[in-house]
Amino acid sequence: METLAFIPSPSAGEIHLGPIPLRGYALCIIVGVFVAVWLGGRRWVARGGRPGTVADIAVWAVPFGLVGGRLYHVVTDYQLYFGEGRNPVDALRIWDGGLGIWGAIALGALGAWIGCRRRGIPLPAYADAVAPGIVLAQALGRWGNWFNQELFGRPTDLPWALEIDPAHRPVDTPDMATYHPTFLYESLWCVGVALVVIWADRRFKLGHGRAFALYVAAYTVGRFWTEYLRVDDAHHVLGMRLNNWTAIAVFLAAVACIAVSAKKRPGREEIVEPGADEDAGTDEDAGADEDAGSGEDAKTGEEAVGLGKAVEDDTADEADEARTAGSPAGETAGTAGSSPDRTADRPKA
Repeated sequence: METLAFIPSPSAGEIHLGPIPLRGYALCIIVGVFVAVWLGGRRWVARGGRPGTVADIAVWAVPFGLVGGRLYHVVTDYQLYFGEGRNPVDALRIWDGGLGIWGAIALGALGAWIGCRRRGIPLPAYADAVAPGIVLAQALGRWGNWFNQELFGRPTDLPWALEIDPAHRPVDTPDMATYHPTFLYESLWCVGVALVVIWADRRFKLGHGRAFALYVAAYTVGRFWTEYLRVDDAHHVLGMRLNNWTAIAVFLAAVACIAVSAKKRPGREEIVEPGADEDAGTDEDAGADEDAGSGEDAKTGEEAVGLGKAVEDDTADEADEARTAGSPAGETAGTAGSSPDRTADRPKA
């Protein structure tokens, strides 16, 4: 199979920041988390929430999500860690790759629920705000598979095929150098899902968890397709990969959630976050104090101008009186001033 063009794989799975090695897989996850928190925070504030709330809850959701993703991967692919000749300690090496999105969403939601309860806000509203950010984080996280040369698809000679080093190729196709870049397919799909969720949320004012459910439903469609292309080892049930069955089940659950929520709770809920009114009141008080201070300064200035004018008027009146009453005295003073000072001419003893 001859390929005219292909996507090269990185020569190494880590980046060195001076003496510090940084795994490409971990870097993609970190960047994805920051993007999710940033976009989720903007959407939360736009809906009336307080700045910083999304980041505070992410402190709970992200660790739970990472643990859940790793647990799902280890449980569903246990033969990679507990099979014959395997080292169970490798199950802890999360930086080598291996996170299941379904476990990450499940335990991540548990962590978010804990954080929401501590802040006194509803979980569905929070989930709607962060949904596009989460799927964008997935889009970035998929590039970690590119760094690790893992989870690619079947052999292909398409111009956008992914070149895989011999050490990472499947044992049954060692002579095939290029494969479907399923990481790229899913990454682009996730970007499209984020745009669809943002558009639908603005257009239909999705609330009560429907934006999050739309993200889940749309993502599972693309995941089913990319999962079908993959050639990595996986458990099969009735001739289909386990993750395909999971995608079908999650898709149906998400669609049902949208339908039930739209019927029972139409429209979008109003976000009333404890403390938000206090922040607004503080800002208003500061503005009122500033306005009051400006008014007092203006009043003081006006009083000063009036006082100055009164002083000028009094001075002018006194000068007029002095000119009227002092004309003879002025002449006398002039005469006296014209007489010579005889004392000054006397010789000094």
